[in-house]
Amino acid sequence: MTTPAAAVWGRAEQQDFRARVRGCLLGGAIGDALGAGVAALSLDEIRSAHGPDGVTDLVPAYGRRGAVTAATQLTLFTVDGLIRAQVRRDTGAWHPPTDVHRAHLRWAATQRDWGPDERRKDNGWLAREEWLYTRRDPAPACLTGLADEVLGTVDKPKNPTARDAGALVRSAPFGLLVGWEPQLVCQLAVECAAQTHGHPTAYLSAGAFAVIVHGLARGETVDGTVQRALSLLTPRPGHQPVSDALKQALGAVRQGIPSATRIDALGDPENAEDALAVAVYCTLVSEDVRHGLRLAVNHDGPSHTTGTLCGALLGALHGETALPPAWLSEIEGRSTVLELADDFAMEMTQGPALHGPAASAPGWLQRYPRG
Repeated sequence: MTTPAAAVWGRAEQQDFRARVRGCLLGGAIGDALGAGVAALSLDEIRSAHGPDGVTDLVPAYGRRGAVTAATQLTLFTVDGLIRAQVRRDTGAWHPPTDVHRAHLRWAATQRDWGPDERRKDNGWLAREEWLYTRRDPAPACLTGLADEVLGTVDKPKNPTARDAGALVRSAPFGLLVGWEPQLVCQLAVECAAQTHGHPTAYLSAGAFAVIVHGLARGETVDGTVQRALSLLTPRPGHQPVSDALKQALGAVRQGIPSATRIDALGDPENAEDALAVAVYCTLVSEDVRHGLRLAVNHDGPSHTTGTLCGALLGALHGETALPPAWLSEIEGRSTVLELADDFAMEMTQGPALHGPAASAPGWLQRYPRG
């Protein structure tokens, strides 16, 4: 891949960027947790269990309130892979899809091992977090696609019929590469999605989602970033279902008061493109983060998927201080998410001070080994 030009960061820009990175990653985790307890329920079942307004607060999942699913687990490893890619660039080895793939293989190990393998020298700090060593309903294509070390590509993708949102929900971090051009962000997200989800609607949805996050993290409007995503999708084979879903989401905004009925009209969120449409619609019509996330999880589809996507968009748009503190305080692994978000922001804004010809921080290279 082409090496992006280095950005010049002032202090205010660094602070804004860190707030949006935190917002995106923590917001995705909140949406994931909000939907996790009702992910398998229809809207009628949700209302029967939680009242006519549906889910309005965190409910227990996996034995506790605030538990997250594989969507958040995988997102964290995506971030880890992107940091490793930047660290490895000093060595002349510049291929981010490979570094992200290696990170996702480390996630795959958490799904089959009892706990961290101290013999592995490439684990870094994230893969030593014991709370990640639990299976939280990952998409089957993620498990099969990462069952060996073969790297899937767009030309030879893994699981070519997989069109669910398993790759989509881990793709927000690509959009946080704000120093990159949007077309490069899109391409990287597409290439990494094809490592487990080979259907064009699945990997193009991931690319579109990353572009939308990218625009929001740079302070742009939701509508404007969706339009950019549409323009980048158009030349790509197989884009039509994703483009149609995004256009439908834009059109639904003008159809009246937001409701679960309008969300269900956007399609089946089991499919990546429809899950993306629901998240975009809920972001566009949201009064605030709480309102948007409640909309995103109260419907017939997989609530944790749409909650994760909408939470990441709203967090990137508004920053961490807009997140509901009562929900944030209960999120599983919050300290890990926050630590990783700050590491990502520091690497992207001050990487040369951590590793490079003029400086080296040994502790940083222990956290994110080059090997």
